[in-house]
Amino acid sequence: MVDVSAKDVTVRTASAAGLVRCSGAVVDALRGDGVPKGDALAVARLAGIQAAKRTPDLVPLAHPVAVHAVEVDAVVVDEGVELTATVRTADRTGVEMEALTCVAVAGLALVDMVKALDREAVITDVRVTAKTGGRSGSWARG
Repeated sequence: MVDVSAKDVTVRTASAAGLVRCSGAVVDALRGDGVPKGDALAVARLAGIQAAKRTPDLVPLAHPVAVHAVEVDAVVVDEGVELTATVRTADRTGVEMEALTCVAVAGLALVDMVKALDREAVITDVRVTAKTGGRSGSWARG
C-alpha cells in the first residue's frame, strides 16, 4: 500500500460512467410499469452508494477514505441504462476507485434486477470520466 501520510488533505472528486446493455423488453419495462423484482433504478443507485463506501473492503490496497458525498444517476436509454457516479472527499488520496466501484456495483445490481427478463444483459464501458484535486489537479476524459 502506498504511503500517503505526507500528502496534503484536499477536496477531491472523481466521476465514472458505464452502461448496462439490455433488451428492448427491459428498456420498455423500465420506462413503463417496471420490472417484476421492483424499482430497479432505485436499487442500482443504492447499491452504487453502498459500494463506494465499501471500496477498501472490495479492492485490495485501496486506501480507506472518508467518502463525503456520492451522486449516482441511472438513465434509461434505447440501448439500456447509462450509469454515472460522482464521489467527493476531503482526504489525502483520490476517489477514482470509489467512483468506478460505484458504477460497477450499480450495474451488477441492475443486472440482478432485470435478469428474469434478460439473461444476456451486460455491463460495459466502465471508466473514469473526470477527477479533481490532489497533486495532479484536474483531468477529464477527452
